[in-house]
Amino acid sequence: MEESIKLVSETYELTRSFPDFEKFGLTNQMNRCSVSIPSNIAEGTSTNTDKHFNKYLGISLGSAFEWETQLIVAFNEKYINEEKFKELENRIQQIQRMITGMQTRF
Repeated sequence: MEESIKLVSETYELTRSFPDFEKFGLTNQMNRCSVSIPSNIAEGTSTNTDKHFNKYLGISLGSAFEWETQLIVAFNEKYINEEKFKELENRIQQIQRMITGMQTRF
């Protein structure tokens, strides 16, 4: 979960550089997705059963894939350079693997 919380801060920093017209579009969506990843993991830990925890892990994983898609859009629109794109793509894929690993335990 620590990695996904770091991603939240990086996302907020990254989206500050997006064009103003993206404030209620891609900027908002990326920020919300990044927050959703650790939030759903945290919420899932408070559930009473593995089945419910797994459900929240699934939501978190979905947000991670959604965030990755938005990262691709940001790169395609030239809001970020290739180096930053690759760095963040590697990070989100690592988070996706971690969540998937957690799911296989339950």
